[in-house]
Amino acid sequence: MTKGKLLKMVTIIDALEKHIDDILRIEISCFDIPWSRSDFEREFKSNKFAVYVIAYDDEKHKIVGYGGMWHVVNEGHITNIAVLKEYRRRGIGMRIVERLESIAKDKEMIGLTLEVRRGNQEAMSLYRKFGFIISGIRKEYYSDTKEDAVIMWKYFDNNIKT
Repeated sequence: MTKGKLLKMVTIIDALEKHIDDILRIEISCFDIPWSRSDFEREFKSNKFAVYVIAYDDEKHKIVGYGGMWHVVNEGHITNIAVLKEYRRRGIGMRIVERLESIAKDKEMIGLTLEVRRGNQEAMSLYRKFGFIISGIRKEYYSDTKEDAVIMWKYFDNNIKT
């Protein structure tokens, strides 16, 4: 599977409640402390501020990644981005971030923020490509390893009022 071919085969679309099983499968395979089924059910059924997208492999007819964001007042908080291991490094994560950023701009948010494990240099590199900058540290944020979380922000220039 070449990078160019995969990008044409994968579509980023809005996630629906019916996608929870697939999102949960990806969540479990990608994270040491995965969100539970009830966490995702709450996101889709009760959290009116939650926005989720999926990466769908059109050829294999399966969901291969997802991303989530909360619309908090005038900011977007990216909750999770995950791509199945065999689909990584092919631009899918970038396309998920692009879609979440597009949604945030459409909703007139001022920017996006997220937390990422200090040791997850691959993810931080992806976010830096989109203009995210480190703005702080949450000490011992992750309960499994007591690893610090790096807080990253990207403000949208066109929304900053002077």
